[in-house]
Amino acid sequence: MKTYSAKPKDITHKWYVIDATGLVLGRLASITSMMIRGKHKPIYTPNIDCGDNIIIINAEKIALTGKKLTGKVYYRHTGHPGGIKETTPEKILASKYPERIIEKAVERMVSREPLGREQLKKLKVYKGAEHPHQAQNPEILDIAARNKKNKRNS
Repeated sequence: MKTYSAKPKDITHKWYVIDATGLVLGRLASITSMMIRGKHKPIYTPNIDCGDNIIIINAEKIALTGKKLTGKVYYRHTGHPGGIKETTPEKILASKYPERIIEKAVERMVSREPLGREQLKKLKVYKGAEHPHQAQNPEILDIAARNKKNKRNS
């Protein structure tokens, strides 16, 4: 029996829309990264982009469990001596671009290579409920219905 290897002509990319209202950040990010890479498909091939396009709406309504909203700290460095900066998810969600928290969570779960960077371009995250991808006829993906732990009830 030979191992099946997908060819680029065999792959179809679907569009999905996910409403992030009340969803737990880590669980949403892991499911999204899996779908962007195409690991949910039986024709998954590691060296071919066989993932789907994901649209996430209502990014400012994402939920974090425990004390992560104030206790978790994200660090970055400016490149200058003593230039380490820190921020919390609470500050990011209150800022002008709350969608960055989801983008960074998914980015850290996708491989850091040319194929991974290409796959990340298929992730579209929006602050509110509106998105400009209606022409692609995206299917609604209900992450909260898959497992009761995916949605935060508070």
